[in-house]
Amino acid sequence: MNLPLLPAALLAVALLPGLARGEASVEGVVTLPPSRAAPVMNQRYEIISEGGTLSTSPPLAVVYLEGAFPRPADPPTRQVAQKDFSYSPSKRFDLGRYRADERPIPAEVFDVPGLVVLRCDIHEHMRGLILVLDTPHFVVTEPSGRYRLGGLPAGHYTLKVWLTSRTTLERPVDLPDGATLHVDFP
Repeated sequence: MNLPLLPAALLAVALLPGLARGEASVEGVVTLPPSRAAPVMNQRYEIISEGGTLSTSPPLAVVYLEGAFPRPADPPTRQVAQKDFSYSPSKRFDLGRYRADERPIPAEVFDVPGLVVLRCDIHEHMRGLILVLDTPHFVVTEPSGRYRLGGLPAGHYTLKVWLTSRTTLERPVDLPDGATLHVDFP
């Protein structure tokens, strides 16, 4: 079942912006599932649902560093439009129906890490994914699966890769100051 996404549909929302950056980095390649889709134009993807597992087409991954980072005073917000709702475990909400010219525009704070599946009651074909992360250090892979996370603080962390709603890979990493680690996820 192929479902078109809202523009900018897969969003990695960082809850912790603005931290001081170190000099360590991690780079590598994530082996993405094979794709039969055409090259991506305008960063538009489709949500694919197969056997209850949600993924994107063409495939992509979100690579992020998990660890103990200070919390910001005010988490960022994302304003959504139309009749958006979610029954996702990490964020349940229903903004109700409203017109685009109504003020104030309903807003929702995504403050619990996890995958949020957006739906629209008015336009059933519209779907979106928001991956809420508890880290300021993340990147979306290139279509080839390559990634690079730079400006990382030295320390011991877990490097994670989100591939689908049911597949997250992880590896422990020790980042010395000034080092560049190469970590692939086959």
